[in-house]
Amino acid sequence: MNSKAIEIFEDEILRERIRIKLPHLFSIAELECSRAGKIGMEVGSTREKVLIALLIHKFGEMNVETKIPITETEVDVRLFGHPISIKTVTGTGGVKVIWTVDAPKALEFLDSYTPSCEILLAQIKWNLKETDIQKGVHPGGLFLIPVDVQKKVLNLIGKGEYLKLPKVGTNPRGVEISKYGITMLLQDIETKCIEILWKRSEFNYNPYKRWVDYWTE
Repeated sequence: MNSKAIEIFEDEILRERIRIKLPHLFSIAELECSRAGKIGMEVGSTREKVLIALLIHKFGEMNVETKIPITETEVDVRLFGHPISIKTVTGTGGVKVIWTVDAPKALEFLDSYTPSCEILLAQIKWNLKETDIQKGVHPGGLFLIPVDVQKKVLNLIGKGEYLKLPKVGTNPRGVEISKYGITMLLQDIETKCIEILWKRSEFNYNPYKRWVDYWTE
């Protein structure tokens, strides 16, 4: 793996900081994106910003390019010019690759798809039971999936199993890497992982306070 992002997974001090801080920051992200107890879809974008901030913290703002053209559908950030796709998922479901409400475009994407950038993925499993962990259930964490691993799994199981298209006649929300595909990617020996015990932070948080404070300054 040639990416500089691997340094995050080799830095023991930063690894421990991620284990402690990421659950807390994602707890804040959920509160920021909640209304009447329901978490909105925008939480994914907020979590993405948390992970981009991690890259900036580690490598410096000048080395993290965030102004990515919308035409680059898979790339969320460039680290030292190297493209990275940032994904977050709660539980063991699939992960969106491209958002589209157009069925023909989804099919076109399926036909032409080939992995082009590594994936920095946070798999969140809130408050997993200790008994489940003792049984060998993986707690989730932060993963770095190389392009070569993606290509290997794609070739092994085929596009039909690797990618999941939106169902015809429903409200399509894009093409995703299937649950089966994600499982194989995360279990590959070349995939890097920082295991995290995802415990939600218990605290009082008012998402409007900072804006109110701004108006009262």
